[in-house]
Amino acid sequence: MDKVVSSAAEAVADLQDGATLAVGGFGLCGIPSVLIRAVLDAGTKDLEAVSNNAGVDGWGLGLLLEQGRLRRMVASYVGENKEFARQYLSGELEVELTPQGTLAERMRAGGSGIPAFFTATGVGTQVAEGGLPWKYDSEGNVVVSSPPKQTQVFDTPGPDGMVERQFVLERAIIADVALVRAWKGDRHGNLVYRDSARNFNPLAAMCGRLTIAEVEELVEPGELDPNEVHTPGAFVQRVVALTPEQAAEKRIEKRTVRTAEGSAS
Repeated sequence: MDKVVSSAAEAVADLQDGATLAVGGFGLCGIPSVLIRAVLDAGTKDLEAVSNNAGVDGWGLGLLLEQGRLRRMVASYVGENKEFARQYLSGELEVELTPQGTLAERMRAGGSGIPAFFTATGVGTQVAEGGLPWKYDSEGNVVVSSPPKQTQVFDTPGPDGMVERQFVLERAIIADVALVRAWKGDRHGNLVYRDSARNFNPLAAMCGRLTIAEVEELVEPGELDPNEVHTPGAFVQRVVALTPEQAAEKRIEKRTVRTAEGSAS
């Protein structure tokens, strides 16, 4: 039952080239930065990453991008990474942009044993009809486009009774490995997240066949209130306890400041 491993390097040592990674975090909040660095140091390449964001230049998944370790990215928001944009537009990286709520539900479905689901999000757009550019060549021509998706009409409640509405079929995501970061965790793999770090980490933890968690504070079994556990240990196979220095290293995606009232300009 003790799932703690000695280091992040040991935790990712058997990660294979070509694997699919589900990576938790929201922006730079709650990203498993130590595990990402361990993947970088291990030299693993040709990876597909599933994450709400793509990191930023020089941090998070941006580190793997800079070294050319990612071949494909499934994400919702990628606007803070210049290297990401360069690779995508020059044909070095395949990108599947997915509506944020749909991405969250695809990951949750993968962890719940649901192969696919219908959603209204994307109906009437290229999300459903296909044609979104997934990959360019070096000349800027689209060489891979999103395929059309199955749609179906269902009766749904409306203000004046049941109405017919169209929905699009979205497939679940199951990753080979999930990397997540928790505020607290115990040796059995039970995890607690804090604030915005709770957005995508629980979903990533669910959809990985192998889930590795880095925890800022490791506690003994029984110390966590069961009512406060966000990810049960059944979803987690490996736990890495961070040092105080590693736990404290957190970056801000965009820092905005103003001059305090009454101070010199």
